Amino acid sequence: MKPALLEVMRMNRICRMVLATCLGSFILVIFYFQSMLHPVMRRNPFGVDICCRKGSRSPLQELYNPTQLELSNTAVLHQMRRDQVTDTCRANSALSRKRRVLTPNDLKHLVVDEDHELIYCYVPKVACTNWKRLMMVLSGRGKYSDPMEIPANEAHVAANLKTLNQYSIPEINHRLKSYMKFLFVREPFERLVSAYRNKFTQKYNTSFHKRYGTKIIRRQRKNATQEALRRGDDVRFEEFVAYLIDPHTQREEPFNEHWQTVHSLCHPCHIHYDLVGKYETLEEDSNYVLRLAGVGSYLKFPTYAKSTRTTDEMTTEFFQNISSEHQTQLYEVYKLDFLMFNYSVPSYLKLE
Repeated sequence: MKPALLEVMRMNRICRMVLATCLGSFILVIFYFQSMLHPVMRRNPFGVDICCRKGSRSPLQELYNPTQLELSNTAVLHQMRRDQVTDTCRANSALSRKRRVLTPNDLKHLVVDEDHELIYCYVPKVACTNWKRLMMVLSGRGKYSDPMEIPANEAHVAANLKTLNQYSIPEINHRLKSYMKFLFVREPFERLVSAYRNKFTQKYNTSFHKRYGTKIIRRQRKNATQEALRRGDDVRFEEFVAYLIDPHTQREEPFNEHWQTVHSLCHPCHIHYDLVGKYETLEEDSNYVLRLAGVGSYLKFPTYAKSTRTTDEMTTEFFQNISSEHQTQLYEVYKLDFLMFNYSVPSYLKLE
């Protein structure tokens, strides 16, 4: 038996928590629950019937009460991932839930597909372009059929997808309770290096160079040339790290979404995610979501070899010139993401 399954089967608990949060006229009820842990999950975690789509089973029903043995086995792995998130939130409650309330603005990363009762929290640099393409196909009602025919820039046009913050409060609460909520995560420092490479080493990203590059160079580079201060297109990784750990940075404004922590983008300690997919098992986890949605027979996650993909080896190289003091401070910034999604401390780190 696989070690992951053994670890899961050692766990045996049921947990349901209901968190009611309010801010002025904004009241958002978010449901936490953990279903009965068993290789075949027969219990509906809500204790009530979940509305079906046109007479068929919803993704939420299929996840927690699967009818296929293959889906039952996979469901055990995802129960373990949910438990990891829940345990981390409890153990680090002072950090993970500094904010007791969510506002509609906090829900702008949650993309809604009404037809298949799905909510996807997109995380930049974790295959979000292809998942946005898939959500456009799923919610397009025939407008799109092949996700790879959708240009990448079109996938990022806000008007092409509906997000949860566009609904009324009762509609938000209904969807959070009844739709299957999922996200995809990635090893935090690999994702960070990927963001740096994409936004600061590509000459075409002039908007990032102007908005962030010039600011980073001005604060972190001694004796910067006037051209560097004007263009902002040659930010070094060491300068980027120094910018991230600078207390002034987060006091000034939130991190850009491309390097913001996952727990700050998707709020997994406030919103219970039914499924946590991983970049390391991207194709497998993505197609599992599509099977749960009942479209797996004709819609697959786009696969292609990306030669420029940021790897673990590449990430190791980028961190070679980062001091142990700055490595330690940076780890503290992303610590919850490491713990919550079960990523070990990288072997190349020299933590103080």
